[in-house]
Amino acid sequence: MTKVRASTVVVMALCLAACATVKNARDRIVKRAPLCADQTVQIYFEPQSAEVTKEGGAVLAAAAGDRRMCKVTAVEVVGLSSATGSADSNLELSQRRAQAVTAALVARGLPSADFKLSAAGQAGATTDEGQARPLRRRVDVTLHQVPL
Repeated sequence: MTKVRASTVVVMALCLAACATVKNARDRIVKRAPLCADQTVQIYFEPQSAEVTKEGGAVLAAAAGDRRMCKVTAVEVVGLSSATGSADSNLELSQRRAQAVTAALVARGLPSADFKLSAAGQAGATTDEGQARPLRRRVDVTLHQVPL
C-alpha cells in the first residue's frame, strides 16, 4: 500500500508540475496579435495615371473597413512615381496620386482622422548605379490606430 501511495503522490506531483509547465509554455508560445497595430498598404497605378484602379479600390476598402475595435488617429499618404519623364511632372503626378487615394479612403468610410499627405515624385526612383527601381507607380498608406 505504501508503494502505491508513494507512486500516486509522485505521479500527481508530476502531473501538477506538467500542468504548470504547460501553462507557462503556452503563455510563451501563444501570443495574441496586437489589437490595433499600425497598418500599411500600397496602392499601385497605371503609368502616368492618378486614377485608383479597381484592385487599388479593393485594397483601400479592406483597409478602411477593418476598424472593429480601433480608432484611426492618423493617416500618412505618400505618393511616388517612376523616373520616366521630368522631375516636375513626376512630383505633380505623385501629388495627384496621394490626393486620389485620400479621396478614395474618405469615400470608403474611413473615420475622420488627421491625414498627412506628401509626395516624393521620382526621388529614390533609381539606384546609385542609375537603374530604375521597379514598382514606383504607387502610394504608400499607413493607418495609425489605437484601441477604442
